[in-house]
Amino acid sequence: MLRMLLVVVVGLAGLIVIIVGVGAMLPKSHVVSRAITLHQSPEAVFAVISNFKDAPLWRPNVQGVEALPPEGNLVRFREKSSDGAITYEVVESVAPRRVVRRIADPGLPFGGRWIYEIVPVAGGCRVNITERGEVYNPVFRFVSRFVLGQTLTLDTYLRNLGRHFGENPAVEDGRDAQS
Repeated sequence: MLRMLLVVVVGLAGLIVIIVGVGAMLPKSHVVSRAITLHQSPEAVFAVISNFKDAPLWRPNVQGVEALPPEGNLVRFREKSSDGAITYEVVESVAPRRVVRRIADPGLPFGGRWIYEIVPVAGGCRVNITERGEVYNPVFRFVSRFVLGQTLTLDTYLRNLGRHFGENPAVEDGRDAQS
């Protein structure tokens, strides 16, 4: 019994060392991009994306949003979810085609910016999100890359956006529209 316990403990310790080691070898920065096509005008989509206060109405994972005082000329807000709270800044907003947000919380084990681009297409628009992310903790880097997948957050956001408009668009690789 003791020998079996020792084998399990050594095995778990080895697994942790492998996860940390592989995570440490992965780059801290990554760029991923995903897109959907909606049968909506760019103006309608921009109105939803840029209205962070109403995110809990169409994003089930967002429990609340708190507007924060601006810092400089940047709009700031805090999203609350079951995973905790994250403070964001709106770095750029060009109606009806582009929004850029970044994490403004240096204490988190990750950071980055999200570039939302809305391009008119026949019958609607294409919504592309590019994530320029950073994961500082090697364990989180491993989990992000091999367990959750680096596009999970983007895919979930885009699916929820489509559902908000009563659509179920396929989420695609957005690299062709990356900026």
